Amino acid sequence: MRFRLGCLVLQISLALATIAASTLGQEPPKPDLAKVQGEAAGWLADLLRIQTVNPPGNELAAARYLAGVLEKEGIQAEVLESAPERGVVVARLRSSAVPDPSRALLLLGHIDTVGVQKEKWSVDPFGAVIKEGYLYGRGAIDDKGMVIANLAVVVALKRAGVRLDRDVIFLAEGDEEERGEFGMDFVINKHWDKIAAGFAINEGGRVKVKDGKVQYVGVQASEKIPVNVQVVASGPSGHGSQPRKDNPVLHLAAAVAKIGAYQGPARPSAIVRRYFEQLAKIEDPDTAKWMRALEQPERTEHAARVLSEASPMWNSMLRNSIAPTMLRAGIRPNVVPSEARATLNIRLLPGDLISELMAELTKLVDDQQIRFEVEPALRQPAPPSSIDGELYHTIERASATVFPEAVVLPFLSTGATDSAQLRLRNVQAYGLLPFPMADEDDRRMHADDERIPLEAFRKGIEFLYRVVEEFTRAK
Repeated sequence: MRFRLGCLVLQISLALATIAASTLGQEPPKPDLAKVQGEAAGWLADLLRIQTVNPPGNELAAARYLAGVLEKEGIQAEVLESAPERGVVVARLRSSAVPDPSRALLLLGHIDTVGVQKEKWSVDPFGAVIKEGYLYGRGAIDDKGMVIANLAVVVALKRAGVRLDRDVIFLAEGDEEERGEFGMDFVINKHWDKIAAGFAINEGGRVKVKDGKVQYVGVQASEKIPVNVQVVASGPSGHGSQPRKDNPVLHLAAAVAKIGAYQGPARPSAIVRRYFEQLAKIEDPDTAKWMRALEQPERTEHAARVLSEASPMWNSMLRNSIAPTMLRAGIRPNVVPSEARATLNIRLLPGDLISELMAELTKLVDDQQIRFEVEPALRQPAPPSSIDGELYHTIERASATVFPEAVVLPFLSTGATDSAQLRLRNVQAYGLLPFPMADEDDRRMHADDERIPLEAFRKGIEFLYRVVEEFTRAK
């Protein structure tokens, strides 16, 4: 009896060993990615047709649409209302491991958009028009394209039955284009347990195409802090037939002209220095020379000036930026107004204080008829994400497969994203807008005729899937 029992145990052990060996030799499950990519283009078109201009937002209809797609795939989704007609949608693919929020990966994007001037567009901005290989629509790049890429990845993982060793959380939120009160702030403050994660992938990065080739993959690890400031000129009102030198419009114009010509000192952060260090390896020799010169203290300022003249984005990465964006004055053509206003959109380098910059601008303008009104910051300063961490290195490996000719470099985003709120919660958040695009298309973000190349959209889904699948698959 003991002999037969021993033989049975030996047979079972050998069988289990054989199964284990064969499992180790298997490749991970492969989804029909081409099918998902095709469906995703349809999902994006549907989402673009749902108007979510913020204000007022009205993201709830879009959230419900996304929840419907997820439910059809057997993925339970929860729509959370933050205000009437506003809300977010959350879904989760659970891992086979013991639940551990510190290991979970959050895929997020926002479904609200900025407004449009319809008369400036060549197509209906909410018609999801396809023309010459492009899908047009407000939000195609910022940020509905990213939302649908995240959705496609979650669906692909589910269909392939990928065994996960960490949870994958899908979040489509709103109010990103305003203050975040009804979007990210709402879900963090009231539903953190539903999105708690140690890692996140969001918008904010770049896959830069130059001369028809992918030049680099920029992974956002930090971002500037946006602050709006009102420049207010005051003076006596009067009749337009009797011009005065204390006309507030004249003083405002002079102040804005001085501010527009102002350029603060260059203070490249560690991430910005690493960005230029990596980019210098593939740039033309003359440009690369100035990128390397940033590391030489006696040449930093001159090098920064050359690079700033070459690219508005580089200029903003190197220093605090100030853009006058709005002017308001007057009630009638023949009335000198008693007040004139301008809005400055300021983007501070991480760690800099608005009070110090305002002291410089007050001294620069030097006008008793001018005062500054600083509005509350739209985002709080947050620490950078690691550029030597687990997820960052996964992105590097995936990029080497999908874009073998490109370099991967850390990126300081000149715009604001909802990753800042996550970093304040110790989340290693990275911006990875995965679609390879040239400057011509990238500049259409927030502009007229926003569009996304459909081939870039498909390639971005492939790239994002490789990153997520490698990072979350049970090894």
